[in-house]
Amino acid sequence: MSAIAATPEPPYYAVIFTSLQSDQLEGYGETAEAMLSLATEQPGFLGIEAAREGVGITVSYWRDLQSIRNWKQQADHREAQRRGRSDWYRAYTTRIAKVERDYSFPNPI
Repeated sequence: MSAIAATPEPPYYAVIFTSLQSDQLEGYGETAEAMLSLATEQPGFLGIEAAREGVGITVSYWRDLQSIRNWKQQADHREAQRRGRSDWYRAYTTRIAKVERDYSFPNPI
């Protein structure tokens, strides 16, 4: 991912996933790609941005809190979460925030 997500006018929500990877990453890349593809198909999904250099930060954008709850409960995503806890991450934090204002330069859309 090397683009800035094109989000609508606020308000909308951001799920900020900050992580430290473990040394065991077998299957991680394939699962991450599959989750990205699956997330884009979910009702309420607006976009995603990610960066990793030591600490990984992935921000996904959602129309509303119900869309976030639905994504958290999606069966394949639940399995990826389980694998993340057991294999891929030493630590992570998930934060959910309401975006009330945004601005850009230049207009990335």
